[in-house]
Amino acid sequence: MFLSTVDVTLDPDTAHPQLILSEDRKEVRCGDIWQHLPYNPTRFDTCVSVLGKEGFSSGRFYYEVQVKGKTSWTIGVVRESINRKGKIIVSPENGYRTLWLRNGEYKALSGPSVTLSPREKPQKVGVFVDYEEGQVSFYNVEAKSHIYSFTGYTFHKKLYPYFGPCLIDGGKNSAPLIITPVDH
Repeated sequence: MFLSTVDVTLDPDTAHPQLILSEDRKEVRCGDIWQHLPYNPTRFDTCVSVLGKEGFSSGRFYYEVQVKGKTSWTIGVVRESINRKGKIIVSPENGYRTLWLRNGEYKALSGPSVTLSPREKPQKVGVFVDYEEGQVSFYNVEAKSHIYSFTGYTFHKKLYPYFGPCLIDGGKNSAPLIITPVDH
């Protein structure tokens, strides 16, 4: 089967009103103020998150996200039909396959969550999806090491890259999440 490195861009129609996207839609960070944006049923309204513009319903795909300088983040993939309004429970049962960093602790939000202990703090995370095999894996790109895999799922709906840069926490978490080109 063919592995595709994908050119992921951010979808402004899904971005929470506090998020600021770069002009090329490759970077996202949280701002200090809510922007006045038109209502959109696909927009996150309480969770500071944004989806990738491109969805995938077959094959294998891979992309990388720079998390350097961030103290909190969530990345992964979600199914197209996830809830984007009100309180959101991030778990596979709700369509999320995500990894996060909070308070220096890495977790796979696998319901129940799994605390992870990577040997080296990832500066860039690779996300690999095998749609047919029902697998989503995360890698520390610089260390060339595996972080965690969600396995044994059956996907029936389109999957979208998911990015949660989290609140800026008094400036401590102001660095952006950056979708980076993949080195072959």
